[in-house]
Amino acid sequence: MHNFQELLVWQKAMTIAEKVYLLSTSFPKDEKFGLKSQLRRSAISVPSNIAEGAGRNTNNEFKHFLGIASGSSNEMYTQLELCHRLKLVPKEKIALILNDLIEVQKINYSLIQKFSK
Repeated sequence: MHNFQELLVWQKAMTIAEKVYLLSTSFPKDEKFGLKSQLRRSAISVPSNIAEGAGRNTNNEFKHFLGIASGSSNEMYTQLELCHRLKLVPKEKIALILNDLIEVQKINYSLIQKFSK
């Protein structure tokens, strides 16, 4: 069992989730159940799966949930890119979050590799 609150990857993923929530408040009302909702769910999924995996009994179980977090981070990346393409948010605002997200993906990948040995 790992203390997820001490994990840098969880801390950074939580910060990204906060940024995504703040960013998505400016979306048009017709996006409430579309991209806005999907983006928020993927943003929440990353730190949530890291936390859930950390609470499991084995490193293999933890690795499994890190893999799910990895998939959610790719989903979030795609949705953020789509937000830019649809001109919902300026590229500069998206770029800041994407840079943080790439860092989380790298840390998460390193953890997965650590538990694969």
